[in-house]
Amino acid sequence: MASYLAQQWLLESRHRAVYPTNDATAVFISYLPPLLEGAWVTAQLAIYSTLLGALLSFTLGIGRVSEKAWLRLPSIAVIELFRGTSLLVQLFWIYFALPLLGEFVGLDLRLDPMLAGTTALALNIGAYGAEVVRGALQSVSKEQHEAARALNFTERQKLWRICLPQALPEMMPSFGNLAIQNLKDTALVSLISLGDLAFRAEQIRNFTQDSTTVYTLLLFMYFGMALMLAALMKLLARHVGRWRHS
Repeated sequence: MASYLAQQWLLESRHRAVYPTNDATAVFISYLPPLLEGAWVTAQLAIYSTLLGALLSFTLGIGRVSEKAWLRLPSIAVIELFRGTSLLVQLFWIYFALPLLGEFVGLDLRLDPMLAGTTALALNIGAYGAEVVRGALQSVSKEQHEAARALNFTERQKLWRICLPQALPEMMPSFGNLAIQNLKDTALVSLISLGDLAFRAEQIRNFTQDSTTVYTLLLFMYFGMALMLAALMKLLARHVGRWRHS
């Protein structure tokens, strides 16, 4: 259905190229359907990758501060790998190189663009988020740890009953920034032909050569999505902050 709508719009854009209009409003409105279609793909990509990235952040961050070397060392390796390499290279490796590696070992590791993009973004935000989790957990005072030992808490009980409830509110501002950065990073998936907002905008620009209008719309659409995400993260941070005072 999405490809059909895109083809219909491209046919109409050719018609407009032959019979141009000076009505700026009509031009503006004509660009909206494919851009909104792309914005929906971008929103899905941002949501999926942010949620998966948050899960990875806690997994890697908790592993990073573990006293057990078999948990700590692999966590450090994954964090440093994805923090120390380009997101674009990670995306290309997952989409282009991983299937070739799979063929070499006899496995089908081909991923569709949405899954490849979600995976790359989640791994990247997960690595950066893990450092946020680590810092917040280590900010819990020594007295709290001593109290947990005095109460004979296990490491798991100390984590869930003492450390995380105090650390989570401290993580929220940084997680909000990471979520917004992740939204902006989704534009990179257009390079593997996923029909997101940036990809649709480039399609329109290629057919119309109207760079100013297209990129201005693109700018404001990303800005609007970022504002909505920032507002959502503030509400979530306010809700989580109540835990500390309850």
